[in-house]
Amino acid sequence: MREPVVAIDLGGTNLRAALVRADGEIIRRDKIPTPVDDPRPDALTSLMRTMADGSDCRRAVVGIPGRIDNAEDRLVDAPNLPDGWDAWLTEAWLAEETGLSVSLANDADLAAVGEGSFGAGRHAADVVYVTISTGIGAGVMLGDRVVVGRFSGGEIGHTIADIDAHRRGAPDTVETIGSGSAIQRRLEASELTERGAAFTDLVRDGVPAAVAIFDEAMTAAAVGITNLAWIFAPSMVVIGGGVGLNADLVHPPIRSMLGERGPELGFEIEVVAAELGDDAALVGAAAWFDAIGRSS
Repeated sequence: MREPVVAIDLGGTNLRAALVRADGEIIRRDKIPTPVDDPRPDALTSLMRTMADGSDCRRAVVGIPGRIDNAEDRLVDAPNLPDGWDAWLTEAWLAEETGLSVSLANDADLAAVGEGSFGAGRHAADVVYVTISTGIGAGVMLGDRVVVGRFSGGEIGHTIADIDAHRRGAPDTVETIGSGSAIQRRLEASELTERGAAFTDLVRDGVPAAVAIFDEAMTAAAVGITNLAWIFAPSMVVIGGGVGLNADLVHPPIRSMLGERGPELGFEIEVVAAELGDDAALVGAAAWFDAIGRSS
């Protein structure tokens, strides 16, 4: 079996790290608050070295919520990370600081590899992974390869879902209509005071105002997923994220939209819940180098 891999999930709030075996099992893990006041990500490289210490690990994968330039092996933009870090987050600098062979990954792509290789999609041929949370992100696994070009693919959150809204200058993308942030925005403009789980309980109870807000969001999310289905013809859609975990509320409109407006493939596209939760990106590091066709 191959040596373990250092896995990093670098978010705007927390920096999570793990040492992951080739079969996806997490051997050890750690988490620290993202040091937002530091001028460069030295805490990241220190944690990477700590994770690798005492093992035969030679590789690391750093998942980042931003755009990765795979031609220049660097971060282009990550709005939730500290200002100035973009210049330091290159594979070359991280490798020099840690002594590891490093790959940068968009966090949704990395989570897609986790779910597609070790989670809900491990037995499916082609998998679309979608996270519906504060924002909406996606990654695509076709066979055992993740779909990336020079930049990340599957960015359905930023695709336009409402042309009329676009013409009016109103929220018009899958993310600005269908995400948790979009739901929050409409709640603040409504008379409802419930938030989070209390709000989704209102949806389950059939409270009209809550149902209307949630349905508008999930219709937009379903449109984005259906568009991805036309492009990639997956056998399975895996849904994760804080909002997406409400499978009883989220899956039916997605299945309905896929059935009514999705591609005719000769089989029904499965819509399933993610299994790995917050660990999807960490676990995905175990299969990442194979998924991008990189031997080391």
